[in-house]
Amino acid sequence: MLRFSRTKIVTTLAVILIGLSLAVPSFFSAEQRSHFMASLPGWFPSWIVPQRAIVLGLDLQGGSQLLLEVDQNDLAKSLTTALRDDVRRVLREAGGVTPEGGIQIIPRGVQLRISNEAARAKVLPKLRELSQPISNALVSQGGGQTLTIAEKPEGVIQLTLTDAGLTDRTRRAVTQAIEVIRRRIDFGGTKEPSIQQQGADRILVQVPGLQDPQKLEDQLGKTAKLEFRMLADSPSGDVDLLPSKDEKGARVPVERRVMASGADLTDAQPAFDHQTQEPMVSFKFNLKGAQSFGQATSENVGRRMAIVLDNEVVSAPRINTPITGGSGQITGNFTVAQANELSILLRAGALPAKLTVVERRVVGPGLGSDSIQAGKYATLVAGALVIAFMFATYGVFGFFANIALIVHVGLILGLMSVLEATMTLPGIAGIVLTIGTAVDSNVLIYERVREEVRAGRSIVSALQAGFDKAFATIIDSNSTMAIAALILFFLGSGPVKGFAVVFILGILTTVITAVTLTRMMIALWYNMARPKALPF
Repeated sequence: MLRFSRTKIVTTLAVILIGLSLAVPSFFSAEQRSHFMASLPGWFPSWIVPQRAIVLGLDLQGGSQLLLEVDQNDLAKSLTTALRDDVRRVLREAGGVTPEGGIQIIPRGVQLRISNEAARAKVLPKLRELSQPISNALVSQGGGQTLTIAEKPEGVIQLTLTDAGLTDRTRRAVTQAIEVIRRRIDFGGTKEPSIQQQGADRILVQVPGLQDPQKLEDQLGKTAKLEFRMLADSPSGDVDLLPSKDEKGARVPVERRVMASGADLTDAQPAFDHQTQEPMVSFKFNLKGAQSFGQATSENVGRRMAIVLDNEVVSAPRINTPITGGSGQITGNFTVAQANELSILLRAGALPAKLTVVERRVVGPGLGSDSIQAGKYATLVAGALVIAFMFATYGVFGFFANIALIVHVGLILGLMSVLEATMTLPGIAGIVLTIGTAVDSNVLIYERVREEVRAGRSIVSALQAGFDKAFATIIDSNSTMAIAALILFFLGSGPVKGFAVVFILGILTTVITAVTLTRMMIALWYNMARPKALPF
């Protein structure tokens, strides 16, 4: 217990120094950090100097705010396109019934003409199955169905979205968009954005520490709707002319049938082409997407497949062999930043509809400066009282515990900087709570050492037994608290999740400081002082 190898001492100190250095930028303003980096000589490697700082939450420093609105016209257009594809599928399943003049788009719906009465009677029941019931709360707005199906003269059939159906889809689009937005701006779960529904079709987004609403808008403005469609030989009625990323100003004919979509992606990561070393995005499908993609590439060997992102052809590679592994790459003259951004968007999923910005502004802190200052004073006073108590109760050993406590807080701040976690008042409460748990670990150890001395053991034997026997208790108590914190992290949101993050980090650093660091300091003290009795 009292023998620490030089390697173990150096390793422990190195870990602590690195952790504390990561916390240093958080104590200086952005201007001071920039000035310091500019003052470094040109030959000095800048990556050695930690530059990430803890971001303060909306309640402490404010941030950027966007008020977004679901574009119902765009949503109706998307639903109409999906309805046309569903009608086409129904006709194909009904034995290949072909409507005269094809399927035509009308305002908020489609229409088709089937003159043959027998064919029409065969298709109509299948078309009526496309209309789905909606919640009773919306029955008064449109009959409780998503579609109305009307028979017109001369065999014309019209399928139209109801007001209730559009309202219901708007509500669901808002719910889905909130989750997509959260994954896009907080994929690590540590930034604590505030994302709330406002009314029936609006979403309020607030991101702490971000003073540029335009940057937030750029990140959220893309629908990231990814589709894999075949390139057409020539324009026709069943073809869309879409702009090409590779050919500025040019439009290429693309078949309307979607072979596979981004909704079936399970992962997307930035990568580099091994031959050209250009940035690209690699992707993986789920089982359903892999089957669709594999079938599409098997049936169209030799043809070009258009990779369509937000109605723009980013690339159109030729299918040389069937791709049945469920993975592939997206190329398109991307920069590294663009490839990384696209991979984040695809992992987060596509927005269900276009979002328009109603309002953008920078918001101030949710708490007044007096409340913030009071919180700081409370934290400092609590820490000072704990330090005074430990020193008064345990003397030199209390001094060691206080050093470990200060390092404990510094490591939490350093880890929060690395994770780019947001510090809020609940987070500060989490730090204060972990101070108590860290001190509690030291108290368990010291009191156990006292008991061993009273039982007649020598100082060395008592110290060994105290740390060994208290360690199991410390692990048990911290494990139960970690379980509770993990439940808060996975089930909570916003400030609750932020509190859980800080608490989990505090539990991890407690093992390093209250056990390893304290044990090392006591061992070094004993080997130098050789005391005849405990100092407390």
